[in-house]
Amino acid sequence: MVCLTEEPTEVLYALGEQDRIVGISGFTVRPPRARKEKPKVSAFTSAKIEEILKLEPDFVVGFSDIQADIAAELVRRGVEVWISNHRSVEGILDYVRRLGALVGAAERANACADELRRGLDAIEREAATLPVRPKVYFEEWDEPIITGIRWVAELVRIAGGDDVFPELSTEPLAKARILASGDPVVERAPDIILGSWCGKKFRPEKVAARPGWDAIPAVQGGELHEIKSPLILQPGPAALTDGVREIAAIIRAWSQRGGS
Repeated sequence: MVCLTEEPTEVLYALGEQDRIVGISGFTVRPPRARKEKPKVSAFTSAKIEEILKLEPDFVVGFSDIQADIAAELVRRGVEVWISNHRSVEGILDYVRRLGALVGAAERANACADELRRGLDAIEREAATLPVRPKVYFEEWDEPIITGIRWVAELVRIAGGDDVFPELSTEPLAKARILASGDPVVERAPDIILGSWCGKKFRPEKVAARPGWDAIPAVQGGELHEIKSPLILQPGPAALTDGVREIAAIIRAWSQRGGS
């Protein structure tokens, strides 16, 4: 198998099926050993087609319409490809189950998904004890400004907050979540700003300096936090474990400081 994104690699390692993997995405960081053990044959919007073919994979796994051209070329070259398109927490859990079933590890995959669900339920129960829920703005990119995708908004809710752009989070394509200006963020007055600029470091001081953003409670309170993109922008186990735990810790700390 060749994994064009990180989440199938992380899932297959978690299931003990890593020996099936012959190639991975160059953006893979989880698990760390994968980068040492597997050749890197793709980015996100591009892939080394000839290198993939040399590996003679029986199966290639990718994610979303953004990898449609890669998939189409591999299909034309006789390779079987599965492009998943899951964009919600339930979709991620189902993805774990489906991928496991595809490699003959359905029982282990179901157990893994059940464990992930129990972890989310525990975080949600703890979050329910917070005295107040903060309004949270999640920024996926800065130029142009792109708001958070659906699974991120759902994890914010599980962690005890409320995404300030719920109507945009349901849009599957990033271009549909672009804000023409920062004014709508100012209007919705988030208590916490989370940034995860895919592939580059989040700069809170740059965000705080945007025109009019000094009126935002999060900016006034210094509540601008980075969530590393591998922890939250990959629709796989990372987001449902380390990613949501980081969000929950930020929200809990805000609450303990008397957030309102």
